[in-house]
Amino acid sequence: MSRNRIVLQWLRIVLGLLVFAFGVHLTIFANIGLAPWDCLGMGIARHTPLNYGLSMTAMSLLILGIDLLLKEKIGYGTVIDALLTGNFVQMFNDLNPFEENRSVPMGIVLMLAGFVFMALGMYIYMRGEQCCGPRDSLLVGIGKRLPRLPIGIVEILLWAAVLLAGWLLGGPVGIGTLISTFGAGLVMQLVYSLLRFEPRSLRHQDIVTVTKRLLIPRDRIPG
Repeated sequence: MSRNRIVLQWLRIVLGLLVFAFGVHLTIFANIGLAPWDCLGMGIARHTPLNYGLSMTAMSLLILGIDLLLKEKIGYGTVIDALLTGNFVQMFNDLNPFEENRSVPMGIVLMLAGFVFMALGMYIYMRGEQCCGPRDSLLVGIGKRLPRLPIGIVEILLWAAVLLAGWLLGGPVGIGTLISTFGAGLVMQLVYSLLRFEPRSLRHQDIVTVTKRLLIPRDRIPG
């Protein structure tokens, strides 16, 4: 793997995170109840001086520790995701020029569109194979331990647990929360089926491996 290719993969990861963050923004702008991770992020923000973006960043760093316990690889993609995703969502929230949505049907459309963008964003940056973001590493790590379940079903179970934590912290819930808990995983499974993409089959490069390829000439790397 050349240095130029590594840099291009980083750019791909950032692009994927922008697409993913836009999808998350759409689910928030739908204004019919937050998706589980966002509900948890807002719940944390209610009890701390952090805004949504910083709350999500702090939570991502905590999840990194869980990923390490699950023995998932930690790569540059994981770190980039942890540092940027929540702040990208905050950026889209701040830049949105439209008035608050007050239509439930339009909110449902916006939320479903958000799920599609989230799945596409995950597809783009996971294909960089420099490890998943903290939450996606958690999803894949749990998925590996439940190999008989489709990855979309695993996400439904994970989101249900996250939703409970967010609700207990006072995060906003509504019809969109219910749609998110069950719909996002199904939309992701549909998108990945259409793209013939299975995230559990990717061969990720961790930070140590990629750093060696950046610092040491290719012909001098052992193996």
